[in-house]
Amino acid sequence: MTPEILDLLFPNELPDIKEIVKKYPSRKLPENAVVSRLAPSPTGYLHIGNFYQGFMAERLAHQNRGVFFLRVEDTDQARKVDGAVEIVLRAMGHYGIMPDEGAQIDGSERGEYGPYTQSKRKEIYQAFAKEWVKKGLAYPCFCSSEDIDLMRKVQEKQGLRPGYYGRYARCRDLTDEQILENLKAKKPFIIRMRSNGNYDNRIVVEDLLKGKLSMPDNEMDIVIIKKDGLPTYHFAHIVDDHFMGTTHVVRGEEWLSSVPLHLQMFKMMNWQAPQYAHHALLQKMDENGKRRKISKRLDPEANIEYFAQNGYPQDAVLEYLLNLMNASFEDWRKANPTIPVMDFPLNFKKISNTAGALFDFVKLHSICRDVVARMTADEVFSETLNWAKQFKPDFAKKLESHADMVKAVLNIERGIGAKSRKDLSKWADVENELTYYFEAPIKIEPSLLAPMVESDIQKIAQDFAKIYSSEDDKDTWFNKVKQVATDNGFATNMKEYKANPSDYKGSVADVAKVLRVLVTGRTQTPDLYQIMKILGQKEVLNRLSVVA
Repeated sequence: MTPEILDLLFPNELPDIKEIVKKYPSRKLPENAVVSRLAPSPTGYLHIGNFYQGFMAERLAHQNRGVFFLRVEDTDQARKVDGAVEIVLRAMGHYGIMPDEGAQIDGSERGEYGPYTQSKRKEIYQAFAKEWVKKGLAYPCFCSSEDIDLMRKVQEKQGLRPGYYGRYARCRDLTDEQILENLKAKKPFIIRMRSNGNYDNRIVVEDLLKGKLSMPDNEMDIVIIKKDGLPTYHFAHIVDDHFMGTTHVVRGEEWLSSVPLHLQMFKMMNWQAPQYAHHALLQKMDENGKRRKISKRLDPEANIEYFAQNGYPQDAVLEYLLNLMNASFEDWRKANPTIPVMDFPLNFKKISNTAGALFDFVKLHSICRDVVARMTADEVFSETLNWAKQFKPDFAKKLESHADMVKAVLNIERGIGAKSRKDLSKWADVENELTYYFEAPIKIEPSLLAPMVESDIQKIAQDFAKIYSSEDDKDTWFNKVKQVATDNGFATNMKEYKANPSDYKGSVADVAKVLRVLVTGRTQTPDLYQIMKILGQKEVLNRLSVVA
């Protein structure tokens, strides 16, 4: 390629290759340290699949004495959304997963291997693209989109693989004269890689999660520089991962088919390729019982912020994702119930890699309940208040004005081992749990106490109201419940009741149920004795008097 052509292809002054190499020295890290990254496109919210990938990459880096960095891949300027980088960082920061290097919320960058935003590295990519053209490893392509569409139709009609390769790479063998003529005519162009691969050849790919794979070699002359002068993902990430010292690329398995291309490009650069780890994609069951990918269009949980907005505990979300990554996590947690979630030893050899990790809300909620059950009442209060201040300010004010009462409520049946209450799975549940403390039930649904007759309900309420005292200890309180049961024809001994049910109107459990429903409006609550004690004598009697 003549100097004149190179100057027309790359008219701007570009940095010297040697200076670029000098600017990015090898990282001085311990042997076998992992350098990984999260590299989102700033096109909106952070997808849970990208968060899953970033979390995995962060754990592997930090548990292997390495570096985790954030790179912003914004070369597709048409899809760029203002503020998207801040959204990504806030979402990651909510879970304590912050990069050591890269873009920051305030727009600055941290680290010695930047810029970490690809649009700011345009001259670096062009310098290497120019070098490739100079060496005959790339060439300008003047085909229009209409030319490409026509070529694809011909290939499809002939039953051939679609793409720009072989004899269909029309601009691959243009002479210098033809190229110069097109450039002087101001004809739009892109830069394509000149592939030296052969699709009929197989290459062996060693993936850290998929294992050893045999794949067809790449022969496509893919675009490396677009018409706007910015690189494509394929070219940019090769350059960036090399100079940023990336040792391990963690990404979804949808990129697996691109590995032959990427390995070919590293080889053309004479650079050492990073190790690739392609994880299974997060999936869910659709309404027909079939697996599908979590969808931005169909699933609100596709947005990682969904979990913060709905008050899912951060540690619970992380525990659930680790559970998806590694089947042994559940056993580890059972053996280490009090150890911080980030202490779980994740490594490539133990990462699950089935057909697809199935996202299951039932399992997530179970983990959430376990996580909340391990917390103190003060911790639950604090986390709920922090959530409410951001998403439910009116509820937050109510929490602050009734702090002692709320903490007492949250402390009911808390911290008593395996039987610790597990009725709360997220901070949003706390508001519902507190409803009957702030307000008495407006109306008691008859179905809640069916098949008991109204006269028995009234008599139970009247009798208990006469003898109830908020000063009673729990044994005294329960003896009074049993006294009301006996006086109204209900059995106090469950064995006797089960043996002779026709002799009684019901059991002491039915009497307690009447009191529970009248006081709370619900059939299931934490310990009723504690609830009544928190509400106080006057409030309990007011609620019992509704039917008494």
